[in-house]
Order: sequence, then C-alpha cells, then structure tokens
Amino acid sequence: MDEESRSLTERLRRESGGSAAFERLAATGDHDELAEVLTAPAQPLWARELAAFRLGLTGDRRAFEALVLLLNHRDPPRCASAAYALARLDDPRTARAAAALATNELRVAYALHPVRLLVELRAPESVPALITTLRRRLRPHDPYRRVALACVEGLGALGDTRATPVLDEALAHPALAEAAVHALARIPRQR
Repeated sequence: MDEESRSLTERLRRESGGSAAFERLAATGDHDELAEVLTAPAQPLWARELAAFRLGLTGDRRAFEALVLLLNHRDPPRCASAAYALARLDDPRTARAAAALATNELRVAYALHPVRLLVELRAPESVPALITTLRRRLRPHDPYRRVALACVEGLGALGDTRATPVLDEALAHPALAEAAVHALARIPRQR
C-alpha cells in the first residue's frame, strides 16, 4: 500500500468510527460492490470516497464522476486523494474536467488540486488552463496566492513557451517572483 492509500485509509477509518462497513469496503476486491456504493442512496461521504478511490486506482471508470466531485470538495485531503486517483484512472475526460475546475472563478478557493493534477497529466488542456488561472491571480490583493504559485511552478514544470508572457507578468509580484524566475529558466528560449 502506497503512502496516499495508507493516509486515505486511516483518515476514512477515523471518519467512519472504524465501523464494520468501513472494514468491509476497505477489504473487498469486488468492483461491482464498490461501484454500487457510488450510486446507492444514503451512503456516507467516507464510503463514497473510499469506493471511488479504490475503483480509480484500478482504472475502473465508474469512479470518474465521484472523483471529480471530490476533486472540487472544500476539504483539501479529499481533493488530494481524488487527484491522486484521477491521475491513475486513465480516463480521457480527466484533463477537461480538471481544467474546468481550475479555471472556475466561483470555485477558485478549491483550484489548487485541479491545478496540480493538470501538471501531472501533461494534457493538451494543461498549459492553457494554468495560464488562464494564473492570469486571473495576478490582480492586486488576490487572496489565492497558493493557487497562483502552483500555476507558476506547474508552468515551469511543463516547459511550454506559451507560458512565457504570463510568467513574465508574475515577476512583478513579490510572492511569485522567485518561482517565476525558476519557471522561466525551465522554458526553452524561442529563436
């Protein structure tokens, strides 16, 4: 069991009160049983998260919708676990969904994990979404510096020349300047 799986399991075990239902879901190898939890009424959030995470890690695309909802949750550990599972799900819809969440101004407070997921996916949607999100964060007194910093670092990791103008703009922001210098150094110079 990897660290992300172990962390999720322990967090959800505490959340469930260590119930027998939790232990059953954590141990089952039956994908249909896990998928049923995602659609059955009156399931607790911990059960839906555990089922979606476990299905996602196995590449079962029935987990997609639940994982996208969790990626946009107000609780950062849920977002992180969903991003981890989505990166391993290998569903072609993932990058488009992450880009939509990262660029949604009404949900920008929860955009950190979608931004990080886009960087990990390295999909065609990644650079345009990160540029859009970062450009919006460059306004004076923007409260979402962690999201802006994740965009700057991610654009550097992706190394796409389209990011150069927005990274140049980020140089003027003291909280982002050092990261922008490093990001720009990773982008090949245009001739």
